[in-house]
Amino acid sequence: MTSKDRLETSGRIEALRRKLEERGLDGYVIPRFDEHQGEYCAPHDNRLAFVTGFTGSAGVAIVMRDRAAIFVDGRYQVQVRQEIDLETFAIEHFYDAPLKDWMRKNLRKGERVGFNSMLLPSTWDADCGQSVAAAGADWVAVTDDLVDAIWSDQPERPLGNVIALSRDYAGESVVDKRHRIGQMLAEQGADVLIEAQPDNIAWFLNVRGRDVAFNPMPQSFMIADRDGRVEWLVDHQKLPNDLSDFELDGVTMSSPDLLLDRVRTATAGRVALVDPGFAPSAVAHATREAGGNVRLLRSPITLAKMLKNPVELSGFRDCHRHDGAAWIRFFAWLEANAARREEEGRPVTELEAEDRILAFRQMEETFVEPSFRSISAAAGHAAMCHYAASAKSDAPITSHGIYLLDSGGQYFTGTTDATRTTAIGPVSDEIRRAYTAVLKGLISMVSLKFPKGTYGHHLDAFARRPLWDLGLDYDHGTGHGVGHFLSVHEQPQRFDRRVNEIELRPGMVTTIEPGYYKAREYGIRIENQVEVIDDGDGFMSFRSLTLVPIDLRLADIKLLSETEKQWIDAYHRRVAETMDGLHDPETAAWLTARTAPIGS
Repeated sequence: MTSKDRLETSGRIEALRRKLEERGLDGYVIPRFDEHQGEYCAPHDNRLAFVTGFTGSAGVAIVMRDRAAIFVDGRYQVQVRQEIDLETFAIEHFYDAPLKDWMRKNLRKGERVGFNSMLLPSTWDADCGQSVAAAGADWVAVTDDLVDAIWSDQPERPLGNVIALSRDYAGESVVDKRHRIGQMLAEQGADVLIEAQPDNIAWFLNVRGRDVAFNPMPQSFMIADRDGRVEWLVDHQKLPNDLSDFELDGVTMSSPDLLLDRVRTATAGRVALVDPGFAPSAVAHATREAGGNVRLLRSPITLAKMLKNPVELSGFRDCHRHDGAAWIRFFAWLEANAARREEEGRPVTELEAEDRILAFRQMEETFVEPSFRSISAAAGHAAMCHYAASAKSDAPITSHGIYLLDSGGQYFTGTTDATRTTAIGPVSDEIRRAYTAVLKGLISMVSLKFPKGTYGHHLDAFARRPLWDLGLDYDHGTGHGVGHFLSVHEQPQRFDRRVNEIELRPGMVTTIEPGYYKAREYGIRIENQVEVIDDGDGFMSFRSLTLVPIDLRLADIKLLSETEKQWIDAYHRRVAETMDGLHDPETAAWLTARTAPIGS
């Protein structure tokens, strides 16, 4: 953090503390969440970055009158120390030492901590409220956000255009979805669903939008009942005048500003289902105020959406063919240029590489935008799991370190996410051992056959075991769900050491992405996107969707078993056969070399 940045942060903290004094508060919680509790948010909603300087996609801070702390997970432990004022904020681990524990241990009796109930889900509201009470302090909901009150140049709310998604891509009509979700509500003993997740609403109504970068969905809310009635709370300025392409028959529309009023009307005397982790706690409070009963359960739309229909799965396979073509063109270009340009004194840089893979994706007709900001990371930058290159940090890709690229695309037919690690020069024995362990971990998990009734946390150790054998590990999950032309990080299914209560089922699409990171020196990750398929006799397995060669030049082939070598050869054969005829002669020659059988 520069002295200028530190001065700006200091000024904002002082302004916020003055607001605390005005409101009779002693502290205020600043989450990374917006009103939809999503991972990504519009500039208008990035309050955590405004106050602290931290730009990661997950975190929360608490600012007291005389102290402050910020909580980030393992992906951001390096990054956060570069972006915040370490004299102002103590750094805590998002999971290992969460905010609720900090408040129980650090709040003083009688202190009053404020929070915006539109920015915290019910789980956080309840957990933090209990911790605050245990400390003898008070947990106080505020009606207007204190950060907004000091943010004089806060960006406007987004107004991205909304489009209809053809049933040729969606695979199911809105009418059928309304009937299906209505049945699920009835089975769960609820009369009405209050939905705040933009990706759920976009999936349900067969629409897409452009409110937040990388997330092709409009920000909105929705109220749906078990009889199929739907009210969509969306800013009308986002919609075109001609709605003939939309499936909105029987759907009424209102302003999102009316959310809590409409919730009170819709839930009075009824049972409302509210997702405890992904709906503002203000929704549950409004329901109870109206005399309604709240059922805090995972949204039925989330449970329906996680299982892709045949059209969506076909789309995933299609977009990965296009995405694989872009990756192959990129690596052929990098290999043809990186070493030569380093010798000429004008090396390829991280930002140039990021722009180049985007340009290759833009050659594909169904490509819309990246699915997240590419992690184009050379040498020590790759040790930051969610590094983003900037004009200040833009490093050269040279023969003195390895290069990691984690990148994906949003296509009309699906969403992609893959990671490959490569090098343009020789690598150390240490890197080769770690890379081989990461590769073995990927193969171990991707090649699994597992019984029905298996959960994500049951499989996580398969990817970690080869690293554990070397005394190594990584501080992030092994994989996450992926949406269909929606969020690249889709809940609820995931692979992690933490318990995940969602049973793996055919039709799920996830990533598998083991890695290893040595702070300030290097980072390694190999990631494939996969679909869960039925393997017969009560078992399931994974089928790779990603079609990108794995760089074996960094691996110690002697450490691979015959079974692992066979898997790699079969995977590379499939990549080569799928991509046959899609490339110019030079790129085709590169692909042939990189997919050649081991030992050939």
